[in-house]
Formats: sequence, C-alpha cells, structure tokens
Amino acid sequence: MQVADFDFVLPPDRIAQHPASPRDSARLLHVAADGLHDRVVRDLADLLRPGDMLVANDTQVIPAQLTARRGGARIGITLDRPDEMGDWHALARNARRLRAGDVLRFDGDDMLSAVVTRGNAGGTVVLRFNLAGDSFGRALHKAGAFALPPYISRPQGVLPQDATDYQTVFATHPGAVAAPTAGLHFTPELLERLGKHGVRRTTVTLHVGAGTFLPVRTDRVGDHIMHPERGQITTEAAAAINAARQHGGRILSVGTTTLRLLESAVQPDGTIAPFQGETAIFITPGATLRSADLLLTNFHLPRSTLFMLVCAFAGTERMRSAYAHGIATGYRFYSYGDAMLLARA
Repeated sequence: MQVADFDFVLPPDRIAQHPASPRDSARLLHVAADGLHDRVVRDLADLLRPGDMLVANDTQVIPAQLTARRGGARIGITLDRPDEMGDWHALARNARRLRAGDVLRFDGDDMLSAVVTRGNAGGTVVLRFNLAGDSFGRALHKAGAFALPPYISRPQGVLPQDATDYQTVFATHPGAVAAPTAGLHFTPELLERLGKHGVRRTTVTLHVGAGTFLPVRTDRVGDHIMHPERGQITTEAAAAINAARQHGGRILSVGTTTLRLLESAVQPDGTIAPFQGETAIFITPGATLRSADLLLTNFHLPRSTLFMLVCAFAGTERMRSAYAHGIATGYRFYSYGDAMLLARA
C-alpha cells in the first residue's frame, strides 16, 4: 500500500480551532450498516445497548512543550515519554546543536535543568532532569505549556482555556503529550445518561506521545515506523471488558489510542489480557481486529496513520464515503472537531 492511497482534499475551514460547547453538542456521524446518519454526541446513549462496555483512555495531558536554554541558544523541546531509568525521550528543534553532556535550563523555572544523555538521531534527544516525582511535576507546570497540534492556530501562544479544553473528563494518570481526542466529547451529564441506560464503563491508559504530531514521511505504508507509547490495562479493566463480552455486550473503544492499546493486548480468542509496557502497534487495512466492536473517533488527517487505522476498522471505501459526506456537510475535523461512530467491518 502507498501512503498516497489515504490522501483526500480537506478545505482548511473544516479544521476546528475550538471545541463545541458543551462538549457533547458536537456533531456525530453514525456510520451504520444502512448508511450514514447525522446525529450529535449526546445521542450516543440511543445508539448503544444496555450491557455494552465503553472503554476510554484515562491518560492526563502534561505541559510537555518547553523552551530550553544552552548558553545563548534557545531550543524547543517536546517531551515524549520516560524510559525505565526515568530519563525522558523528547523531540528537539535544532537538535543538531545538542551533544551528550550538554546542560539545559528552562524558561519559566530556574530550578529546572536537564543533562543531555543521548541526542541527535532524527531530532530526538534523551534528557535526565534534576527533579523527579511531584517536584518535577510542579516544575513542569511552571515551565511547560500544552503541545497543541500544529493545525490548531495559536499565534499568541496556548490560551488559558486550552488547559481545560484539551483534557478529557476521564483524565487521571499524567503522562500524555497529546489528548486522546475522542474522549474530549464526553461530559459528566452524558456519562450519567449512559450509566442510566445500562452502558458499563472502564478505563485503560495509553500515554499519547509526541510522535502523534509527526507526519508520515515514507511513500510506502509498510516503511513507516511508529513511535512507542506507554500503556497499561489493569487486571480489573481486562476482567470487566471480558465479562461484558461474555454476557453479550459490545465493546466500544473511545478513540484510536484506546483501540491501539486493546489490540496490543487482545488474545486470539478476542479476550483482553492485562498489559503494561510499550506498544508501537501500527494498524493498517488488512489487519485482523478482535478487541472492539465499535469505535468512537474524530475525523483524522489525510495520509495519517489514524486515517489508515479507521480504514482498517470499518473498511476503506466506507471511510472514504463517510469523510466525503463529512466534508460536504460541514463536519469539523481533527482534535477539537466532531466525531464518528463506526462499527467494525
């Protein structure tokens, strides 16, 4: 497969710059067996059945965008993920200037510094910070900013409202660079309505990394390499998902990040095993998917790994038709945009 096979023309005015308010008033395109149906997100309870299991990603976005100083030079740093030693992998602008042993200090908190332990491969560096735990978290909130996607225009910098808008109602475990954006559509009121309707709920954790912002630069789909991301499915969450399926409930994955983690843990018989570690799973058309029956997701970028994933889940031609309908009827795209509800092909 060629990356160009997943291209489409998107008018720039379809890219959402702010979320719907309230969140569950966003439009929802229900891609059903009998065609395309225009709904809103708060209709979700009408589209699910009692006993269905909603699985959401409970990662919490951290202020991962930093400005570092090495002497008189300023270097943009976007944190990606920590390794088992506690060092942080990061993307760096002007990374060619950095060498192992360089000491960086950060705008916004003079107490925060880091030593470059490795650097330079494809714009990536590994940093060892002088702070850890809660002290590091407090320093990060002083020195850092949310790393909003490049298609959200903020000429004067990230807005204070983005600190709320770019965090899901499920956010519990800090560690993500980017929000699991399908979760942005949920409100406490919608969750209460789903619960009263008999829809069950559990969460898993996938810390979305900085690699999600990087475009696919290869011509062949198979040549693209995914950045690893850290995830966890607890024993309790796996048991709840498996019990729901055993009793006839459907599994709804809230977002592509949740689906990628579930597919990293799914067994040949479709059950979910507990999981803890990194995954770099790349889901493309032709893959056999077993973990989820339904997928709630946003409208994704052309030529992106996420558009490839939804084509794998629901069928490429069905997705092309749905996206053409979305563009023609004014659906809003990307992180702050509208949603789709898909059934597994």
